[in-house]
Amino acid sequence: MTARVLLVATGDVMAYARRTSRPGLATADDLLAAVSHGLGADPGADPGANPATDPGADLRAGSAGDLGAYLGADLGAGPRPDLGADLGLEVVTEDVRAEPSWDTSPATMLSLARRVRTALLDEGFDGVVVTHGLDTVEETAFLTDLLVGPAAHRGGIVFTGAVRPLDALSSDGPRNLASSLVAAADPALRGVGAVVCAGDELHAARWVTMADATAVTALSSAPAPVLGRVADGGAEMCAAPPPRPPEPEGEPETNVALVKTYPEMDPVLLTAVVDAGARGVVLEGTGAGNVPVGLFTTISELAEWDIPVVVASRCRTRAVPLEALPPGYGLAAKVGAIGARGLAPVKARYALMAALGGGGRQAVRDWFARL
Repeated sequence: MTARVLLVATGDVMAYARRTSRPGLATADDLLAAVSHGLGADPGADPGANPATDPGADLRAGSAGDLGAYLGADLGAGPRPDLGADLGLEVVTEDVRAEPSWDTSPATMLSLARRVRTALLDEGFDGVVVTHGLDTVEETAFLTDLLVGPAAHRGGIVFTGAVRPLDALSSDGPRNLASSLVAAADPALRGVGAVVCAGDELHAARWVTMADATAVTALSSAPAPVLGRVADGGAEMCAAPPPRPPEPEGEPETNVALVKTYPEMDPVLLTAVVDAGARGVVLEGTGAGNVPVGLFTTISELAEWDIPVVVASRCRTRAVPLEALPPGYGLAAKVGAIGARGLAPVKARYALMAALGGGGRQAVRDWFARL
C-alpha cells in the first residue's frame, strides 16, 4: 500500500529563486518537481542544463517564463504520481502563508502544529513534512512536538529547510526534501515525535539547534546524538529518542517573555514585560541555572501574582529540578522559580507556553516536573 504524505510548504529559503533575471518563490508543487528532476532526469540531456545539477540553468537560458515552467511542474494541487513513481509515495501538497522564519509568529507556529496533528489524527496521512526556514525551525518543530499528543504515534513528523535557495548551483533544498519525504513515510518515525531533517540527518526537535548560518551542515543536536539518518530509501535510527512530553492541556499561552540576565540587572526589566502583558517569563541564566540575586525579590513577587518564572541556562545543564541541585546552586528555586529541566532558553519559552495551557504557576510546575 502506497504511503500518503502531506507536504506543507511555507515559502522558506528552500523555495527562493534569487540568482536569475526571473526571481520567484516556488510552491510546494514546484519543490516536488525539483525533487523529481533530481531523481529522474533524462540521462541523455545535457548535464549543464539539468536542474538536478544546476537548478538555475533553464532560467539563465531564458527558456522558462516562470519558476513553475522552469521546474517542469504541473501546478495543480493534489497527489504527485510522478514523485510517487520515484519514491513510492503519494504526496499531497499545501502552501501556507507564513512570515520569514526569523520572524515567525507564535500564531503561525501553532497553526502549523495543529495542521500536523489534524493530518495524522483525522485525515489518515502516514506522515507530514513541513518546509520551514532554518532560523526558527527548531522552535516550530519543538512546539509541534509538545502539542501533537497521540498524533506522534500515527506517523512521522518531519521539518526541513535549506541554507541555499532553490536556484543556487549546489542547492541543498531538493535533497533535504526528498530525504524528509521518505523519512516521514517510514514506520520507524512513529512514536518519535517531531524531527528536523537536513543533510540526510534526523535531529530530535527537543535537541536540535541551528549552530551554523554559513554552511549546509547548519544543524546540530550536540551534545545529544543525531537521532537517525536517511539511507537506502528509508530512515535508520541511530539513538533512542527523547521521552515524549506530557500531553497538552488546553490552549497554549503565547504571551511569554524570554529575558537574558546579566550581573546587576535592574529588576524593572523583569516587571516591565509582565506589565506589558506577559503571562509567564523565562530567564536565561548562567551555569547550572543561576540568575542575579537582585532579581530574587521580583521573582518572589511574581510567584505571588501567579506568574511563573522559569530559569534556563545558556549552558548545557542536567534535566533535573533547580531544587535538586547541590547547595549553593539553583538558588532561585527558593523564591519560587521553576527549572527548565535542561531545555535551552528558547525552547523553555515554548514549553512554558504549552504548560500555561493547563493553568497557572502550580500547573506549570507540575507540567515541567513531567517534562
